[in-house]
Amino acid sequence: MEFVLILLPIFGIFAIGFIGQKTLKFDIPNLSKLTLYLMSPFLAFNTFYTNPLTIDYAYLLIFVVGLCLSIIVIIYVIAKVMNYDIQDACAMILASAFMNNGNYGTPVVLLIFGAAGLDIAVILMVLQQLAMSTIGVFFAARGSSQNASMKIVWQRVVRMPVAYGALLGIVLQLVHFPVPASVMTCVKLVGDAAIPTIMIVLGMQLAVISFRRIDIPKVSISLILRLLISPLIAVLFTLILPVDTMTKQIMILLAAMPTAANTTLLAVQFNTKPDLVSSTTFISTVLSIVTIPVVLWILFP
Repeated sequence: MEFVLILLPIFGIFAIGFIGQKTLKFDIPNLSKLTLYLMSPFLAFNTFYTNPLTIDYAYLLIFVVGLCLSIIVIIYVIAKVMNYDIQDACAMILASAFMNNGNYGTPVVLLIFGAAGLDIAVILMVLQQLAMSTIGVFFAARGSSQNASMKIVWQRVVRMPVAYGALLGIVLQLVHFPVPASVMTCVKLVGDAAIPTIMIVLGMQLAVISFRRIDIPKVSISLILRLLISPLIAVLFTLILPVDTMTKQIMILLAAMPTAANTTLLAVQFNTKPDLVSSTTFISTVLSIVTIPVVLWILFP
């Protein structure tokens, strides 16, 4: 029952965006740009500035990047075999390589593992945010419908401010620079607004999807990679990384989370098959109602 209660606010926020778009017809690309360029950098700065860096970051960074790159390699192999174009491949990467370990995964970890597990979940959330701000942006730009050259792709990556917010937070933390409380209040207010806005934009994107035009094979592959293959790859990483048992369990659990809502923002912003990405995000979130309890049953037989 507690697990269902965690999901209710998530679907409630999706519903707000869905209803709002159906009735008021918002400009989704501009709202996406607002969130990516104005709100998300503050969220990244606040996250990296306020969470102390430890040796755990190194091991968990290997896990986050290794898991992401493993799925990317699998998708490239599938795209080669199935003769998918680069836009399809990049959209599938956005849909399956990045998990929702923030507003979904972190509360689940807190519910299952308590305060001790929450610290690990926050570190993974921070590192996932950095991965999406760099690797995610690269593939979103690479898969743009405008068929941009690699030079233009890298220019788009460099222009995205989210990674700079994260790096600034890390630097100021390392040099022990005291940011005034009034400034941090502003940063936190804007950053905290990013998460619900991201979810509202996803709900809006779902409102304009024609489910009849959804590419079922590509969505199905993305769902399998996100919900089934990803936690299996995580198991392999737990065998080689020197972390404790609870951390291993959290790594596997978070690897089984549905697609991160942020990927829809990137897909909309760069026009990288947003229907494919947003539909996979929504369907994976719905299916996780079944798959997450199964993962928990395996972890705690």
